[in-house]
Amino acid sequence: MSIIWKYLDKRSAAVEALKDHSSMKFIISQTGDEIKNTYDKMSGVGSPRFDGMPHSNNPQAGEERILKGIEEIDVLKERYRQAAEYMEWFKPAWEELTEDEQYVLETFYDDEDYQSGAVYDICDRYHIERTSAYKKKNRALAKLAVLLFGK
Repeated sequence: MSIIWKYLDKRSAAVEALKDHSSMKFIISQTGDEIKNTYDKMSGVGSPRFDGMPHSNNPQAGEERILKGIEEIDVLKERYRQAAEYMEWFKPAWEELTEDEQYVLETFYDDEDYQSGAVYDICDRYHIERTSAYKKKNRALAKLAVLLFGK
């Protein structure tokens, strides 16, 4: 066991993992379309413009477009790989939480600018006061941290 694990703030790491959850889901759902669009952009043939204006004659323009597309696809595939790896690690822990715990954590951490409003949403849903809502959030976060990183 590495010494760094002894000093890792598991609670903060769980919060950061929770904040990344929605963006990772988005990456996984949209990467296929982005790769397809990039392939389409790089396989198109440019047509000459007859507008009377001088244009630069770059004989390698087609090759440069293809290389740029290949580089962009490589970046998209690496981003997808990292998102899939993240979901493989995060999803089992997330599914161990109850629906109430998932709701509380999603409501509280989805929008950092709306945290005070999120507390009121939690209070309204469960008919509890603010201190109880914070305690509910803290218990759910502690459980998620244990599920992700162990004790």
